[in-house]
Amino acid sequence: MHARIVAGLAQPGTIDQGINIFENSVAPVAQEQKGFKDIFFLVNRDTNQFMSITLWETEADMAAGEASSYLQEQVAKAAPILAAPPTTEHYELAAQTQGEKR
Repeated sequence: MHARIVAGLAQPGTIDQGINIFENSVAPVAQEQKGFKDIFFLVNRDTNQFMSITLWETEADMAAGEASSYLQEQVAKAAPILAAPPTTEHYELAAQTQGEKR
């Protein structure tokens, strides 16, 4: 499995707007993409930083979203709240644990 991390800085006071954009516009479109596995949106309200993590079945599936206009369209949805252009990084999921073991 592979992960794309898009991280950025929101303008002060716009984190809730960013969450709304993510929940109502970005996440539903991501779920329709080939190879999509999961998506997360993390925020730090104190620093106005955010991070979106998407998990993909294969590296090719992840790359396809960048070769098409998919990723650029999702980033453009956040343009009204961005204080600076976001960064994008790629990772291979090397290990995973589900839930808490007792």
